[in-house]
Amino acid sequence: MSDEAIGYDAAHIKVLEWPEAVRRRPGMYIGSTDERGLHQLVLEVADRAVNEAVSGRAGSVGVTLLADGGVRVTDDGPGVPFAAAGDTEGPGLEALLTELSFGARPGDRRAVNLTRFGLGPAVANALSSRLTAEVRRAGVRRVQECARGVAVTPPTAAGPAPGSGTTLTFRPDAVLFATTECSFAVLAERFRELAFLNRGLDISLTDERPADGPQTARFRFLGGVRDFVLSLPARAGTPVHTDVIGFEREDPRMAGTMEVALRWCGSPEERIRGFANSVATPYGGTHEAGLRAGVAAALDAYARGRGLPAAEAPGLDGERVAAGLTAVVSVKLDDPEFVGATHGELGNAAVRACVGEAVGEHLGAWLEENPEQATAVVDRILGADALG
Repeated sequence: MSDEAIGYDAAHIKVLEWPEAVRRRPGMYIGSTDERGLHQLVLEVADRAVNEAVSGRAGSVGVTLLADGGVRVTDDGPGVPFAAAGDTEGPGLEALLTELSFGARPGDRRAVNLTRFGLGPAVANALSSRLTAEVRRAGVRRVQECARGVAVTPPTAAGPAPGSGTTLTFRPDAVLFATTECSFAVLAERFRELAFLNRGLDISLTDERPADGPQTARFRFLGGVRDFVLSLPARAGTPVHTDVIGFEREDPRMAGTMEVALRWCGSPEERIRGFANSVATPYGGTHEAGLRAGVAAALDAYARGRGLPAAEAPGLDGERVAAGLTAVVSVKLDDPEFVGATHGELGNAAVRACVGEAVGEHLGAWLEENPEQATAVVDRILGADALG
């Protein structure tokens, strides 16, 4: 068919400007306009504050679900300047609220990624009926109001400010969202995960909506993923042994770090949780494959070294050792590679070998040092008759 017959030329192309580009297709930026997308909007705003805390620039982060349907995210960092303040501090708050290109942090394993595509507060600004930015910096409090992505007031001095920090308060636009009621339980679970995965992160969630008064949950775990694993067996059965086996290691071959903790429980249920740069990987990936391979290798070597399984028995494989296994494997990489756009599966090839090797070494040493508990674990997997 000829171009003349189609009747299509440059005049038919419409370039959507900010913020219409986001408001016209919100699902492209936050995944959906249902409750999942609403929670993602909260994470887009919390991303900057959490990274301030993880980097040591802030001591704590607070998220509040307001009685009027709004959400407030605050931190006690140095306060983001409204205008850019040099290379060391990055873009100013006005740019963060109105430009989509400032959220990405490539090549930084220390960064916590809560955003869907690295877009941050700008997405929340565009998809909110109202957003108020408040900065406490250098002894002065400044405020700016935005409506549906557009500033309606300039940054205005609003008096002296004790301390410092940044507060963003936004109200998701009811015109765009199927619901504007965030779930306290869903957000609490995500922030709890973040606190486990980022040792020392202090984050609280407050809900001011209940008629019988506000409820608050505060999350801060000094034990990292060890504490994470300890929180899981209550839903997975009685532990076969009391110790949590855990370690941390940096490996330049995968350009990143790993933190692993595991134990076996009496339930046949497998509970392996994988994370890459603090993002859950529900479809697994190379870090989980490495964990299984390392566990299988260590247990097989230990059992065979003591003549536990019959000589002709097949080796312990990843599927067999995972029965009753409760584990968390968290990797933080300079350049994570995910399979697919949803980031649900990690694809970095080097990670499998690095995690497998480290797990094999640490678990093997633990088995040698704890023979009674080691025997209980092997007995759990092979069966008492195979040990007889």
